[in-house]
Amino acid sequence: MQTFDGKTLLITGGTGSMGKTLTRRLLSGELGEPERIIIFSRDEAKQHFMRVDYQNRAAATDEIIFQNFKQKLEFRIGDVRDYASLASTLRDVDIVINAAAMKQVPTCEYYPFEAVRTNVQGAENIVRAIREHDLPVEAVIGVSTDKACKPVNVMGMTKALQERVFIQANMRCPQTRFICTRYGNVLASRGSVIPLFHEQIRNGGPVTLTTLNMTRFLLSLEDAVDLVAAAYLHANPGEVWVPRAPATLVMSIARVLIGTRPIQTIVTGIRPGEKTHEIMISDEEAPRTEDRGKYYAISPMLPEVMGDRIIQPALTKEYSSADILMNLEETEALLRARRLLVDEPQFAGGEFLR
Repeated sequence: MQTFDGKTLLITGGTGSMGKTLTRRLLSGELGEPERIIIFSRDEAKQHFMRVDYQNRAAATDEIIFQNFKQKLEFRIGDVRDYASLASTLRDVDIVINAAAMKQVPTCEYYPFEAVRTNVQGAENIVRAIREHDLPVEAVIGVSTDKACKPVNVMGMTKALQERVFIQANMRCPQTRFICTRYGNVLASRGSVIPLFHEQIRNGGPVTLTTLNMTRFLLSLEDAVDLVAAAYLHANPGEVWVPRAPATLVMSIARVLIGTRPIQTIVTGIRPGEKTHEIMISDEEAPRTEDRGKYYAISPMLPEVMGDRIIQPALTKEYSSADILMNLEETEALLRARRLLVDEPQFAGGEFLR
């Protein structure tokens, strides 16, 4: 798949789990040979460690990625909240992948306007810079979340607004294609439940469950990157792309990770803003949702963006993590295939070792 051949990509929030996985795959040549990859974020420490991580890969087995890093990867300090720094970085960029976000549900509940500034104003700053400077950006891909669907928490509300900002931007900047991707809990991403369970197990427990019937969609970071690449290749302006993802009880994840260890589990209660079940596509969105193979595509509700496209609905109801659940054995097989069990040598400290 030569998806990004010759392109200059800007990854906002590029030092996060998603950005780092996307960068690794872009540098490997698997998704084509980009001209340049710009990592744009506000945390100089994370940029430093990411840069050093690649600089230290001079072994023969890493030679391709190492050489590509020296030629293609650029780090820039900045913040999507800061219009000026973002606007200057967007010059000569072909594709923007907006992974910058405040994504911790409780944090967003306690600091709601901070979430607005990053998740909503950050998106608006991208659109405004492209429009006001007439920048020839080919595509903007907004990285969203299932929490944006029928949101009950600030994180989801701000991500839902981010989707609407990008969808409507197709009217303001018709030369740029704005699309979004929406997915569920990403396995082993920073701050997610699996690194938490790993830490609790290594410390001898207890493992904390908020409620026994909580369910979640499960995707790997690699799946998330695949979704971004597929949406870039095939999505129409204003579409939100959603993966067909497996789902399971969070309790099953805990049981698989604990295994036969004598570790206690305790129920702590649902945290502020947390849902029992996640929804990727709502009842209202179902009539606008089409089947795209491994993915669903939600068409925009704005007629000016939709144009004369004809919808062939693929769903008659909402798409929920409670619909079809993996059993314990299937959950274990998925975690084992992703090398996410506690004793797996390729996993440590909440990050993948490569």
